[in-house]
Amino acid sequence: MASLKKFLVFCILILLALSAAGVWWFTNWMDAPIRHDKQIEFTIKSGSNIRSASRQLVDAGVPIHPYLFEILARVTGKAASLKAGSFELQLQETPQQLLQKMVEGKFSLTSLSIIEGWSFKQMRSAIDAHPAIRHDTTGLSDRDLLIKIGSKYTHPEGLFFPDTYLFAKNSSDVQVYQQAHQAMLTRLDEAWRKRAQNLPYKDAYQALVMASIIEKETGQASERGMIASVFVNRLRSGMLLQTDPTVIYGMGDRFQGNIRKRDLTTDTPYNTYTRAGLPPTPIALPGLDAIRAALNPEPSNAYYFVARGNGTSQFSENLNEHNRAVNKYQR
Repeated sequence: MASLKKFLVFCILILLALSAAGVWWFTNWMDAPIRHDKQIEFTIKSGSNIRSASRQLVDAGVPIHPYLFEILARVTGKAASLKAGSFELQLQETPQQLLQKMVEGKFSLTSLSIIEGWSFKQMRSAIDAHPAIRHDTTGLSDRDLLIKIGSKYTHPEGLFFPDTYLFAKNSSDVQVYQQAHQAMLTRLDEAWRKRAQNLPYKDAYQALVMASIIEKETGQASERGMIASVFVNRLRSGMLLQTDPTVIYGMGDRFQGNIRKRDLTTDTPYNTYTRAGLPPTPIALPGLDAIRAALNPEPSNAYYFVARGNGTSQFSENLNEHNRAVNKYQR
């Protein structure tokens, strides 16, 4: 009987030792860097449980034992808190750090640049071509796209702020459009509240239309304020704006790189040689400086400007001065 008790005690001690060794090994494992020599991208699908997520890690090439990772998630109480999305395993990252990243939703990011002066068509093409975006708006008309993002407007031109945006890989393009649209509404509202007095705009949208014209007409950033001044002075006096970029926009796909005299006389809603006032919508995506210029133009009596041929413009207060400038710089 005594020998049996000794044997049982011995077995218990062995089990305790093995358990302690197992705990020690597991503790060291979860805090030791995962062995790999490059960053590894992986995606956890929506609705995945911890067992499925662990298997997706391995299938993506993450060198980790799925059952150990599952145990780690369960013993730390994080098994039900994993976020779905795209992640990136960094060098020297431990299993515990990887798990925490998945719990906090620290997704791998990508970027998209929307350029000042682009048309909405160019912006949409760039988004459609981005390989890290989920394309949920494919096939939608521009009007349906605006409805999808909750916009009150019916025409998309000018409604998206040009900037570089960071977003999680595999994000919906709906999210990208919403982010850029909200950014434009916020910037426009801020600039509208700080606008100069007695501007010839009925509302902030008309200021956005003007900003888009300034964006397309400006060759030198420092001249935005004066370009704005010319167009504001023309609106105030009832003169035609007579700006080529609006004509080109109205031509659509008919524009092949050159604007001819007959294009200036062919009426469209955007031909500011044949129609008074602002065109019905913006003609491009204006940047913040163009928006600010439209709402705070430089004080001047200029009504005309002509390109000097070096990226700058010559501004004139009357037609005689303007004609002399045209003869000097363009003939």
